[in-house]
Amino acid sequence: MDRSWMYNFRGSKEYENGLDKLFDIAFEKESVNGKIVCPCKNCKLGDWVDRVTAKDHLTYHGFLNGYARWFVHGEASSSTRPTYDLGDNFDNGNDMQGILHDRICFGRVENYSDDNDGDGIPGDEEPNNDAKWYYELLKNAEKELYPGCKKYSQLSAIIRLFHIKCLNRVSNKGFTDLLEFIKDAFPVGETFPKSYYEAKKMIRGLGLSYNKIHAFPNDCMLYRKEYENDTECHVCKTSRYLEDKDSDAVGEALSKKKKKFPAKVLRHFPLIPRLQRLFMSSKTASFMRWHEEGRTEDGYMRHPADSPAWKTFDFRNRDFAEETRNIRLGLTSDGFNPFRSLNVHYSTWPVVLIPFNLPPWMCMKQEYFFLSLLIPGPTMPGNNLDVYLEPLIEELKLLWEVGVNTYDASMNRNFNMRAALLWTISDFPALANLSGWSTKGEFACPSCHKDTCSRWLRYSGKHCYMGHRRFLASDHPFRKDKRSFNGFEEHDKAPSQLSGDMVLRELDGHTHTFGRLNNDNRKLPYNWKKRSIFFELPYWKGNILRHNLDVMHIESNVCESVLATILGLDKSKDHAKARDDLQEMGIRPELHPIVDESGKRYYPPPCFLMNRAEKEIFCGVLKQIKVPDGYSSNISKCISKKPPKIFGLKSHDNHILMQQLFPLALRRVLPKQVRAPLIDLCNFFRGLCSKVLHARELIQLERRIALTLCHLERIFPPSFFDIMVHLPIHLATEARLAGPVQYRWMYPVERYLSTLKAYVRNRSRPEGSIAEGYLAEECVVFCARYLDDVETRSNRATRNHDGNIDTRVELPIFVNPGRHLRGVNIVNWDVNTMKRAHQYVLFNCEMVQPFLSEHREMIRNQNPRLRIRDIERIHNETFASWFANQVQNMDFVNERGISDELRSLAQGPNFIGKRYKGFIINGIRFHVKEIEQRRKTQNSGVVVIAKTTSYSSANDRNPVIGDVTYYGVLKEIVELEYFLSRKVVLFKCDWVGQGRMQRQDENGFTIVDLSRPMNTGEPFILASQAQQVFYAEDPIDKGWHVVIKTAPRDCFDMDRREEIDVEDYLLSETCTGTATTNNMIIY
Repeated sequence: MDRSWMYNFRGSKEYENGLDKLFDIAFEKESVNGKIVCPCKNCKLGDWVDRVTAKDHLTYHGFLNGYARWFVHGEASSSTRPTYDLGDNFDNGNDMQGILHDRICFGRVENYSDDNDGDGIPGDEEPNNDAKWYYELLKNAEKELYPGCKKYSQLSAIIRLFHIKCLNRVSNKGFTDLLEFIKDAFPVGETFPKSYYEAKKMIRGLGLSYNKIHAFPNDCMLYRKEYENDTECHVCKTSRYLEDKDSDAVGEALSKKKKKFPAKVLRHFPLIPRLQRLFMSSKTASFMRWHEEGRTEDGYMRHPADSPAWKTFDFRNRDFAEETRNIRLGLTSDGFNPFRSLNVHYSTWPVVLIPFNLPPWMCMKQEYFFLSLLIPGPTMPGNNLDVYLEPLIEELKLLWEVGVNTYDASMNRNFNMRAALLWTISDFPALANLSGWSTKGEFACPSCHKDTCSRWLRYSGKHCYMGHRRFLASDHPFRKDKRSFNGFEEHDKAPSQLSGDMVLRELDGHTHTFGRLNNDNRKLPYNWKKRSIFFELPYWKGNILRHNLDVMHIESNVCESVLATILGLDKSKDHAKARDDLQEMGIRPELHPIVDESGKRYYPPPCFLMNRAEKEIFCGVLKQIKVPDGYSSNISKCISKKPPKIFGLKSHDNHILMQQLFPLALRRVLPKQVRAPLIDLCNFFRGLCSKVLHARELIQLERRIALTLCHLERIFPPSFFDIMVHLPIHLATEARLAGPVQYRWMYPVERYLSTLKAYVRNRSRPEGSIAEGYLAEECVVFCARYLDDVETRSNRATRNHDGNIDTRVELPIFVNPGRHLRGVNIVNWDVNTMKRAHQYVLFNCEMVQPFLSEHREMIRNQNPRLRIRDIERIHNETFASWFANQVQNMDFVNERGISDELRSLAQGPNFIGKRYKGFIINGIRFHVKEIEQRRKTQNSGVVVIAKTTSYSSANDRNPVIGDVTYYGVLKEIVELEYFLSRKVVLFKCDWVGQGRMQRQDENGFTIVDLSRPMNTGEPFILASQAQQVFYAEDPIDKGWHVVIKTAPRDCFDMDRREEIDVEDYLLSETCTGTATTNNMIIY
């Protein structure tokens, strides 16, 4: 099509006719509500205008320089997005059109040149840089990989190779070597780049960039805005650049010609274009509205959008909440050593943003973590972190006060995108840097604030934080118990929550100057070190939870303290100085040091310290226990029985211990008054970490943890109660305000820091390596969403995925979502096995239920005097043969409409079937008991809840039908094959039911006797009915095992539950009613 008119005089008839032709195409194919994207120099493809306005703009301003192909205005276009003639040439299933469209077409182009008035002739100027790299991408997308190649273009092949590089962490040198080999192996005329550097330049346009900002070496301020051209710090007078080692005159002359290197560089990754990409990408745009359109609203909290913190924010900022696409963010930061070496002291601090609009299975994945700032080392910024946060805070203020025009690919329209920061996520030391409240000293607790109850221990040389009786009811007897606690009665109330207005009032009139060498700052009240920069955000003071306590590190530290103290390890909190503190405080006289006649000091053994036999039992249980595959690391490697000790535990190991294994090992050791509160402490963390929470349950957890900590105060010495042991008192309250802890703890963040650490290839420039690695990964993650039939991080199946479901079947009984593991054994079934397996299949098929009722009624009519129990026995024995005959007769007379699958089911299975050693179903991995002898894991435990008819006696005519829980051990995994290639997978187990072989112990554990399984005629269950448990052998009662229930990973309970009144939910803090605590969903 001739486009020379675009460069003619804009008042000519040819120009006007050309505009009319362009508008006819554009408004037919690309208009939204009667508007198109304006391609004039002023709008730069960023504003939507009607036809009259577009004509005025193009007549007055002219076309955007380099916009010669109308890719946004319907040229070679479908009804929803432009095409680039790639689909006819290449057939590889990769959506190159989608990549180019979502990256280019609806983003605002910011850097076009406006120095030409558009009155020249075609070809009188080159396209600007932005247009150049777009057309270069388009050219590469249309270029054959080698002559005659119809499957891959040059661009699609490079994207695939880059994806493989990042997914498998191939080094840059290895990638270059691979390209050299490919170029040599492929036919003449191939278009592969020569090196990693060339390949990176080729796809750079698909990624985003970052900015380098020079920083003052002593963290005083940044060289930006009015200080951008300065050469030394205004506070400490330190040079902006590294010192030149040349000192003589010749060296000085040479140094003037040399490039100067900044002493410190902050890397800023602009947040706005990365948030815009979530909407501009057709693969993610619709998910950004999930929090409003997709979540379950029944009063339970499964996501931050269900929490009072989110709802309160929406209530206070209604104009923000009206647009469901506005983004709620979380900010996290922590330091790490990029060198993987403990003898090198270096700390790099990334600042990461997390969008919470996404659904639970997406928002905490690394693909949606946005690196915003990379603060360089070698020293941590500490209290000067606010200096480096300035660029991010300016972006957040812009996103709140103004917003940015953004295209929503899922709705085909522009909108004004805004964003707000809900809270920060960090470990406890970093919380001090983010909030400005010191987490050390007398007022170390940021939640108790100035009301922190602490006491200095003179001999131990530290503060202890007790006073948990304040959190009990005002009439609780512990409040007046002086002897068991600190020697005083407790009449104070629990501290009130610290609001943003309270913080601003306390810091009103106080200023702070940043810099590591600055010592002129006035002392602030209490533990304040600064006024946090987050208060520059207009809405920040109204957030009801601004900084989260990290459950991960708190739980880990509490676990370490408890283990060390009860086992008497090196880090025990019970030591000689702790006993001296007890004596000075005048409490627990039974633990005071005793001095004999010779002057030797003797320390009486406390009730919480295990003796040697108890230590061996405790460590023996943890050493021998086997957990399901993927449940945890091999903790037995960290356990020693002789001598009994525990060492080398990681944070997740401590999490597993506190959730399940620690209470298990405590069952047979320590006195009950010590054991019970420790088990309650574990139960608290298990309830807190549930994926589905409710306010009533969390109120009960608040009360339970207060009582548990008070019981611990009566047992352990004051030195045990450091700040980490105190902080659990606030965790349930924060969960009640902000929802499940899975969105606010550091586990996913720590894993992300490990990913950033892996980017370091140049040890002399660690931050530069991380920045370049992040950009490459970001580009590949964006492109990977458009790669079909390719395993990517976004579509990679989990380790325990069920496999594909056969959608061709009609009967649900033949739907087999699971997949088998290991080898397959072909077997000939004996008559008894096949009969019992087939009977179970019939009794659990929904389509057979009418026949079951008919057969049972027939037996009752034929034998009216038979007892119900005998009728059921005859029914079970004869139904299969009766059903086969009945279906055959009905088919003969053409009654009902017998489907082929029902006919196949009635005929029974083949005598030849399959037997497996392992099977994955419902996201759970099962193995038969046989193969566990040589494994460190246990995947044979099965539990099923079945409806069972119970008789009080042989003559009982009114049996009771109810749910009974059966625990079993998986012996065989069998597959029955019916005609039409229909299959059913069954588990054959040794079962233990209710009765003498199953009971509850005094600690609330279910224990079963697996040495004497039931002699039942129904050993089979459907694979889809199985849930998993694992067993721990009782160290005292041989043959008895403790049952521990598990839940599949990466599964989210989104089903609606009983509706709860919203007002009751929001006002739950004042709720005084009692609720049971045994029905919590355990994670």
